[in-house]
Amino acid sequence: MAVERVVATDAAISLIQKLAAEHGSILFHQSGGCCDGSAPMCFPSSEFMVGGSDVKLGVIAGVPFYMSESQFAYWQHTQLIIDVVPGNGGMFSLERPTGLRFLTRSRLFDDAQSEWLAAHPVERADA
Repeated sequence: MAVERVVATDAAISLIQKLAAEHGSILFHQSGGCCDGSAPMCFPSSEFMVGGSDVKLGVIAGVPFYMSESQFAYWQHTQLIIDVVPGNGGMFSLERPTGLRFLTRSRLFDDAQSEWLAAHPVERADA
């Protein structure tokens, strides 16, 4: 049984595909606060430097998804579900002009999933 740490709704996948077609190689980074709260931010891969303290949670619609290791310590027991809702995206996130914004929903992993995940740690971004 493989367990995904991050998944996307059909609506999110559709927007991700549109943004990738328009901007080329893109990535997600889960914001940890400050200007854009805790929104998933979408950037051109060439314009965002993933840091040595970031971890890769997975890939959604062919796009890598990262978050800081310290933030992951709080979210490690939940599956992130990336969705899309009407509104303005983050200040620098690619979806901003579309009238839609990415939103992170979550659910707790069950015991069997947590056990599997414990045996399969996240990949460090600098690996």
